[in-house]
Amino acid sequence: MMTPEQYEESLEKLNLSVYMFGKKITALGADPIIRPSRNAVAKTYEMAQHPEHKETMTAISHLSGRRINRFTHIFQSTRDLVLKSKMGRLLGGATGCCFQRCVGMDALNTLSIITHAIDQAKGTPYNQRFLKFLAMVQEQDLVCDGAMTDPKGDRSLAPHQQADPDLYLRVVQERPDGIVVRGAKAHQTGALNSHQIIVMPTATLRAADKAWAVSFALPSDHPGITYIMGRQSCDTRKLEGHPMDVGNLYYGGHEALMVFDDVFIPWERVFMYQEYEFSGPLVEKFTAYHRQSYACKVGVGDVLIGATQTIAEYNGTAKASHVRDKIVEMNQLNESLFCATLACAHEGHAEPSGTWIVDALMANVFKYNIAHYPYVLARLAQDIAGGLVVTLPSEADFRSPETGPLMEKYYRGTAGSSTENRMRILRLIEAMTMGAQAVGYLPESMHGAGSPQAQRIMIARLVNIGQKQGLAKHLCGIREG
Repeated sequence: MMTPEQYEESLEKLNLSVYMFGKKITALGADPIIRPSRNAVAKTYEMAQHPEHKETMTAISHLSGRRINRFTHIFQSTRDLVLKSKMGRLLGGATGCCFQRCVGMDALNTLSIITHAIDQAKGTPYNQRFLKFLAMVQEQDLVCDGAMTDPKGDRSLAPHQQADPDLYLRVVQERPDGIVVRGAKAHQTGALNSHQIIVMPTATLRAADKAWAVSFALPSDHPGITYIMGRQSCDTRKLEGHPMDVGNLYYGGHEALMVFDDVFIPWERVFMYQEYEFSGPLVEKFTAYHRQSYACKVGVGDVLIGATQTIAEYNGTAKASHVRDKIVEMNQLNESLFCATLACAHEGHAEPSGTWIVDALMANVFKYNIAHYPYVLARLAQDIAGGLVVTLPSEADFRSPETGPLMEKYYRGTAGSSTENRMRILRLIEAMTMGAQAVGYLPESMHGAGSPQAQRIMIARLVNIGQKQGLAKHLCGIREG
């Protein structure tokens, strides 16, 4: 397994084509906006080296029998699924943000199932190709970026009906040695910190859309791929040289638009090509896995609850009954989320490929609640923090000889707390609930792995409503037909 230092060195060898604020960026590791997100991924390598986290952060490969980072593992049991949830909470608490490796892990496990299924039905060689790729990922301990979400254009239209067919990534040429693709993938979390890109279809496709039914993997710096960095609220604070105003001093996330401009993929890296009938099962299995992955938001919630308790103590309100009740509510909601992610893991099962997958119904229920509860936690944190969370002057003012003493005097809280510490915790709450870190907690909780409507659709599809009706009818004596 790689160390954080080796991970850093591996990224420096990549030659990515990256644009941000209208300019091409070359020294990615030195960029203050990108750096925190790289730190968060490096934390997944650091914690895998700690003996106390060995069980949670690592696993034994079913391919090689060697110990590997759990982010490259193919789940072999219910225990693996449970440890995945525990790993997400652990790292969410350690970083306070998105650590960017879950989507790749979920893509690997999904393809281990789907390539096997296609091979069984069609006699294709996809699974062996995939296993060869997987062995490399495990051996080198690589970060994979799962690329599923297409821009979609007019969402009322299928891919082949779009005015611009490139709004869903598609195959534009078949060659003897591979295929050429064109299009884009949006909202790509951690794209600049990844070694490999795994592309998958984004929706259930029909025969007319078979050119869009494609899955493949390739290096992140493969020729023809361009990255355009997404903006985040308060992102330029990282450029000002005043770390207190950023909130989280060490970690962050990023998203990017990933554009494929007639990119060539050799056959040995193609895992689906025109098998449109398997696009729906692929999407359903990936989303089940990835909805479970939002256990990370429970860890981030732990950080926000800790920050809220701290500001209540600094403000002198921690003993007020309504504040205590609100913090209890925050804990109750956060632990309820963790119960749900553990439940979907415990109720998992083995697929024909031998890979274990979570219970899809419970995973969707969990993710549906993830789209709601963190917003309640954020509201309660802002409530308890008070108005200063949005009116606090800058760190530059605090360091100024003219205004600093005034802020020191007038922003002091309880006798046992310092003004600076009060400012620091307020900035963290601001960042997590409305600033740069809020991207990885609130909007990502809403839209990541599908918006709430997507979970409603799956819940309606997966619930056995007839069985529930049968229970009720039996108890009140209804006999029909």
